[in-house]
Amino acid sequence: MGLNRSQGNMYDFITHTWNTVKGECSHDCSYCYMKRFGNRNPARFDEKELKTLVNGKSNIVFVGSSGDLFAHDIPAEWISKTLAHIAKSDSGFLFQSKNPGRILDFLEFLPKRTVICTTIETNRWYPEVMNKSPKPSERADAMSRFIHNHTFVTIEPIMDFDMEEMVELIKQCNPRQVNIGADSGNNNLPEPSKEKLLTLIEELQKFTEIARKTNLKRLLN
Repeated sequence: MGLNRSQGNMYDFITHTWNTVKGECSHDCSYCYMKRFGNRNPARFDEKELKTLVNGKSNIVFVGSSGDLFAHDIPAEWISKTLAHIAKSDSGFLFQSKNPGRILDFLEFLPKRTVICTTIETNRWYPEVMNKSPKPSERADAMSRFIHNHTFVTIEPIMDFDMEEMVELIKQCNPRQVNIGADSGNNNLPEPSKEKLLTLIEELQKFTEIARKTNLKRLLN
């Protein structure tokens, strides 16, 4: 099997996606783009994906782009099989999780060219939106423990926040880059004003690089 070419509202730096775990994500975030495909099947491990050649120095592969490989209910065996398959790959990899604390259990098995990323949409807790995902403060606390790793933060879809608390959460993650994007799915989320968003960007630029996703233009017009 071949790698999937990155398409749609993906990060600009990602060239391919690869998913060994298929099915519904247990975090059940209300805005998840996978919901539009009507996939309500339980999570499963796709053994056929272990036939995929995941290699190439110019590739940057988003592992688990259609779910969360490190969600609390994903068996450790599935994660281990995934990481073992790419252990000697010369590609770059992005692992993004709303449960980054679990990645700590597999640090020694991550490929050399790895970026660890989490999503922090806001500092606030919106239970009707975030559902079963870990709270943003828990995600930031876990990210602060990746002392010797490249870390990114994605603020997407950005939701209304408290400025001082939000900046401190992001700073706690010590990210090399922060990707900011808006809701692309008409999910009627609580969103910040243009002025508030611009102030956040200004504050974050004091200690990290900011990448604005194309869908952010809607909030900045």
